Amino acid sequence: MTTASNNKTHGLSSISRGGLVAAVFALGTLGAVTAQAADRYSSTNVQILYGQDYELGEEKRTIMTLEHASGWEYGDNFFFVDVTNFDNDGTEVYGEIAPRLSFSKITGKQIGFGPLTDVLLAGQIEFGHAAPDIQSRTHLYGIGTSWDIPGFAFFHANFYVRDDKTISGDTWQVTTSWLVPFNVGGVKAGFGGFIDFAGGEGDEEDSIIGAPQLLVDVGNFWGVPDRLHAGIEYQFWRNKFGLPSEVDEDVVQAMVKWFL
Repeated sequence: MTTASNNKTHGLSSISRGGLVAAVFALGTLGAVTAQAADRYSSTNVQILYGQDYELGEEKRTIMTLEHASGWEYGDNFFFVDVTNFDNDGTEVYGEIAPRLSFSKITGKQIGFGPLTDVLLAGQIEFGHAAPDIQSRTHLYGIGTSWDIPGFAFFHANFYVRDDKTISGDTWQVTTSWLVPFNVGGVKAGFGGFIDFAGGEGDEEDSIIGAPQLLVDVGNFWGVPDRLHAGIEYQFWRNKFGLPSEVDEDVVQAMVKWFL
């Protein structure tokens, strides 16, 4: 689910889809396996979301997302691309690329103590385009952490320097993401998502955006687990785009996710 673009000069409805959430779901962690145990993995999915009551821009929006997460010998990679209102002339495109390097994997020794299981070098590029000529580009770099918390498949907290290339200066950002798998009777489900806390940059205000998701593994009902998930995503945004006018947004979106 990483960051929201804070650039007040555009209307891009940009949010992260929490890449490790996708990877963990696809690896069957609704049952048992943790993200930390899966050093090498690859997961790609397509999502459709629909919601209304958006602030700024069109009130109703349909979003199609292509998302990929993978792990390798020394870290992990994640990217997604959102296409908003792909069925009309107001199409917007927004994406993020977020590689991380694990100090534990590189050194062969666990870097951490207690519930802190790893420390990583984290980077991210955000990019967006909205018709006709509105574009955004933001670079983030800093330190990532992974935590072992009972009941969680994973919990991550990343600490970034955030640099919007369209605004003078830079600021900070803290991103958390998590997944809690659970079963109710024969129903496999999971509660996951992300929250970004971002400082103001230029004339912008501090902002908070989050997107918790409650998804059910509906494919499991007919013997095909970890393939089709459906549920809701609640997107909340305080000071959307960091605007001084303090625009707040609360949107409940219907969500379907298909793993390729």
